[in-house]
Amino acid sequence: MQLFAAVPRSRPNVVPEEARRAAALSPAAAGAPGTFHPGVDERTLEVFARARDPRDPYELRDLWLGRVEHELGARSHRPWLAEGWRAARRRRAVDPAEVLSSRATVRFVKEMFNWYFRDDLYGDLHSDDHLILSSGSVDEERWGLPAALKHTIEFALNRDWYGYSDSRGRVPAREAVAAYESARITGAGYTCDNVALTMGGTFAINSLADFILHNAPQGGEPVLCATPNYPPLVESIARRRGVRLVPLPCRDGQMSLGPLIAALTPGTPMVMLQTAANPTGAVVPEEELARLLEAASPTTMVVLDECHEWLGGPGTRSPARANPNVIRVSSLSKTWSVPGLKIGWFLADRSFVAEYYEYASTAFGGPPSFFYTLVETVARMERWLIDGVEEPGPEQADEFEKGYQVAPDRLSAAYRSYRADRLYRQECLTTLREATTTRLVEASGRVVVPRCSINTTVEFAGWTDSYLCFRDILRETGVSVFPGILTFGLSGGAVRVTTARPWEQLNEAITRIGSHLAVPVG
Repeated sequence: MQLFAAVPRSRPNVVPEEARRAAALSPAAAGAPGTFHPGVDERTLEVFARARDPRDPYELRDLWLGRVEHELGARSHRPWLAEGWRAARRRRAVDPAEVLSSRATVRFVKEMFNWYFRDDLYGDLHSDDHLILSSGSVDEERWGLPAALKHTIEFALNRDWYGYSDSRGRVPAREAVAAYESARITGAGYTCDNVALTMGGTFAINSLADFILHNAPQGGEPVLCATPNYPPLVESIARRRGVRLVPLPCRDGQMSLGPLIAALTPGTPMVMLQTAANPTGAVVPEEELARLLEAASPTTMVVLDECHEWLGGPGTRSPARANPNVIRVSSLSKTWSVPGLKIGWFLADRSFVAEYYEYASTAFGGPPSFFYTLVETVARMERWLIDGVEEPGPEQADEFEKGYQVAPDRLSAAYRSYRADRLYRQECLTTLREATTTRLVEASGRVVVPRCSINTTVEFAGWTDSYLCFRDILRETGVSVFPGILTFGLSGGAVRVTTARPWEQLNEAITRIGSHLAVPVG
């Protein structure tokens, strides 16, 4: 049986001309503001001040939701929560530093996250008529796995390749990832000993937190988690160690790391940073990242979540990313639209990865082995794209094991298919992101223009609470947006819109929102 013996035809991905015209209009030229700050505002402080026990995340959640229900008035869906808010009184003075260092804050935001999906969006407020712009993922039916990659899974299953393996992943797949990542960072020189395959990004960071913090001295300095951030990641860390949230301001699509650098101490055990932010798509400047990594103690493990680092412009990455105390986490969930496959990898110092073997073999054994051929193929073909390979030949075919029986002509056909799918998909999703951003500006939104990823952050006039904004817009327009509070945006009314949806849905949803905002209140 030959790998790439038969590669199906690529799926059609059509972005209409209307979307391309909208994408050609620069939101920045139209005066779209580009600032965002996820710090603590007075509304957040008021919730903590009214809590009988500010250490109770469930009480904090119910107070926040109760205020939303109270402000909804006659449109309230859960009046008992509103009654709880009205019965609460101010009990103490609270400052932002207390909120940012509280264990309850992390769990409170996670519980808000749970409530949003479980009880509201797909719970009591669910309707099949809703237009969902809050998923955070690509529409897989339109822009799923390239055909060449689907073939690798079929190939592995037909070869019955689903047995036990090295807990860090199969060596050829790790070698391919090491070569790909070395091509992305000049001088990195990764080998398979620097790579561990994982069951996706969220799992990877959860396991890394467990591994790193298990033997750390108790009662020491907290882990620094930059915000905005993804609640399951921060919660997985906070379960093991005290956490200090560090809000990072965003301007013109870039995050400033100044607050994170200032918060470092020699005893900081771990830093967790998204190099491209969810929800804004803002990126970390490489020169600031290099300063952070140089400022960190050699004993401070810096975990870089790179999963949203895609659909951005080309650029070099700092060699400091390959420092011995840096761990870089990647996932196929976003870049290749397969969150349900739960597969990814991290790169770290070879001694760290060697020690992680014992942890992995004890905790979970290893990632699903029938995905190794998929990972190997992704890594090799992505490296060829970086290297400018137009037509692979015998040299590229020889990178695969002889057991794959890769024929150069079939590899060439598979690569052409992959390259066409990959580049066209990237062009489509980038066009949709830019077109959506333009339309949001036209609908009177204050947009943070993204540099990466599939998300756009927008503030609509009239809301200072992002969850209240979600509830109002869902009720009045049938469009679901994602509240900023769910990514530790502890101030303002900013919400997230996911742009990797069919244009007909995006355009209709934003038209509804714009029409609603244009109607005078009262």
